[in-house]
Amino acid sequence: MTTGTRPEPEPATATAAKASATDTDTDTDGILTTTVDGIRTVVLAAPRPGPLSAGLLFRVGSADETLATSGITHLVEHLALHRHGLSDLHYNGATAAAHTHFHVTGTPADVVAYLNGVCAALRDLPMDRLDTEKEILRTEAAGTSAGPAHAAAVWRYGPRSYGLAAYPEFGLRKITEHEVRDWARTRFTRENAVLWIAGDTVPEGLDLDLPAGEWRPAPEATSALPRTPAWFRGGDGGVCLTAVVPRTTAATLFAGVLGKELFRELRQKGGYSYTAAADYSVRDADHATVVAYADALPEKQDALVGAFVDVFAKLRAGRVEQGDLDAVRTSALSRFDVPDLAAAWLPGQAADLLLGHPRLTTARARAEIEAVTVEDLREVARAVWAGALMQVPDRAVDWAGLTSAPCESADVVTGRRHPATGDEAVALIVGEEGISLVAPHGRATVRYAECVLMRSFPDGARHLIGPDGISLTVEPTLYRIHPSDLAVIDGSVPASAVIAMEPRDPALIPRPVKPGLATAWRDPRAWPVTAAIWTLGVLTAALAVLTCVLAFHATDRSIPAGDQDWRPVKAAALVTAGAAALCVTQVRRRERGRA
Repeated sequence: MTTGTRPEPEPATATAAKASATDTDTDTDGILTTTVDGIRTVVLAAPRPGPLSAGLLFRVGSADETLATSGITHLVEHLALHRHGLSDLHYNGATAAAHTHFHVTGTPADVVAYLNGVCAALRDLPMDRLDTEKEILRTEAAGTSAGPAHAAAVWRYGPRSYGLAAYPEFGLRKITEHEVRDWARTRFTRENAVLWIAGDTVPEGLDLDLPAGEWRPAPEATSALPRTPAWFRGGDGGVCLTAVVPRTTAATLFAGVLGKELFRELRQKGGYSYTAAADYSVRDADHATVVAYADALPEKQDALVGAFVDVFAKLRAGRVEQGDLDAVRTSALSRFDVPDLAAAWLPGQAADLLLGHPRLTTARARAEIEAVTVEDLREVARAVWAGALMQVPDRAVDWAGLTSAPCESADVVTGRRHPATGDEAVALIVGEEGISLVAPHGRATVRYAECVLMRSFPDGARHLIGPDGISLTVEPTLYRIHPSDLAVIDGSVPASAVIAMEPRDPALIPRPVKPGLATAWRDPRAWPVTAAIWTLGVLTAALAVLTCVLAFHATDRSIPAGDQDWRPVKAAALVTAGAAALCVTQVRRRERGRA
């Protein structure tokens, strides 16, 4: 995200010379739809005092990328705004899952300078800044904290579509100048954009010369969940439930009622939580996401989970407090009492036009809010629960009717087995179609053709991620894997999914742990080998002592030289050597299992 500030703007006048006079439409709220330089545009039908605000929206975001190109839209946004870095304008740029937004507030001249500059930069991005902006984006990511629904996006969508926003921008290491230019040329086009201007005219001098293209609908959502409602274990100590529902007025009010119910039951009555809230956010043209979250101390988490589930059971049964619905309804209706209502609604109207969602007049919106009933909320509650994905802190919730979200693969590939050093029960299987990691606690499989990302390290390590979010790591230091097997992996994963990584710090390369004696005895699988080593070691020491005694006796000077018998000494020495050899063999066997 790029921002700037500006002192109090000066008033100015503008004309509408650039707007199309043949294709306009004014709705009952005083919002005029027209075109400017071939870009769909919404402006106000009546003049508005004060500084001018405007924005340019493009229907492209992180959900349009792949994991191997993730970050490319954000990178284009940064490059497009670089030349405004030292400007005094009050402006901003943001990349979301389904759109990218450039907006500005100031005088008409300021708006023209900003929007013209953005479009000029999109036509000819400053590629001399490519590497620098990549570093800035990595720095930005390092200072950004994830929200409570962050993990749920990975489990629901996997590393595709709307799940990409929950992953690091891996693609920044690989994206080339050609790819960035092509992305800007094909996604940041006039047909794929909507302009909004919170004034009644188009400022004079506006020149939004963008390449021709096509409107791109929001990407279809992918799924990593075979069924819902489902649950998974999370480590932040809270409970978070997400659900995708149709975009309706009833769903927006339900989120408000849900937040009140959670706060009352989990904080005021139960005393389990400090934060207990719910939220509603638009995902695309037809769907929205409802998020419910509550936190608790470890000793209260069991009670929290039970009370959290009870809240949803209550709402699904239709036991909605009428006072809660009335309060949420009143709050929603109060949004219509603000001055410059049309200007306040304009960015949202532009976003709906961009996504292809039917525009809602204020009169229709009011009517829908006033018409929502308790029965409507009950239906939404049931839909939310039916599509729920619930994150819980280290406990199962099958008892509540939810199924565990898959955390392992359904099958493994057929191929060459490479045991882990130190643990024969853990192994990598490298096959012709994919690679699997098998262990007593589960299994993970990534098929080469479906691999969405493979990070390749110079030391031989490979980290693969499949479309379901299942990942596995090949560490040559931990598995007895031959370079020829690495060549099979490298030659089978699509080149478009491979990212070459920088050398790792040697201290970060994992090494096999050599357990001590106590660890060996705690592992039942090591008992036979360890017992054999001890037995052979004691036997070898005893035989060595016996050999020394026999040798001493054979060299006794009181025995005539012709009567000395060395045969017992030789026999004892041979037996001792044999016992020692067996002991060494067992030691090496155990070391091969650890190394």
